[in-house]
Amino acid sequence: MTRPQSAADPDRIIAAARGWLGTPYHDQASLKGVGCDCLGLARGVWREVVGDEPFPIPPYSRDWGETGCTEVLADGARRMMIELPVAGAGPGALILFRMRTGAIAKHVGILTAPDRFIHAYERLGVIEEPLTSAWRRRIAFAFLFPSI
Repeated sequence: MTRPQSAADPDRIIAAARGWLGTPYHDQASLKGVGCDCLGLARGVWREVVGDEPFPIPPYSRDWGETGCTEVLADGARRMMIELPVAGAGPGALILFRMRTGAIAKHVGILTAPDRFIHAYERLGVIEEPLTSAWRRRIAFAFLFPSI
């Protein structure tokens, strides 16, 4: 896939993400209303707004403390999305979180406002909640969904 040049409408991204609210958490799934994890939510929004997924997602570890030299999520996002500085992320942006110091980024969410985001969280499912300082300091990468 070639690098996208323009970003999708943030309102479409947010509306699509809000359509997943209440979906139960299910590891490595991506089915609205049935089950998803954080990456499954992002994949579902992609399918609704952008189109078919450009490549299959291999199985992945649930370990938020995973360390390594390769930022697998960020590298995958770079293949098909528009990277931007974290400070430039606004509503509609996909944000990647580093959940532990020294770990690779392993959690994703979608900003719905400067201070709110949607994500899939174990035991809670897909929720929209405040982007507190505890969440904000964990943001490691930010990307925009491309326009079709």
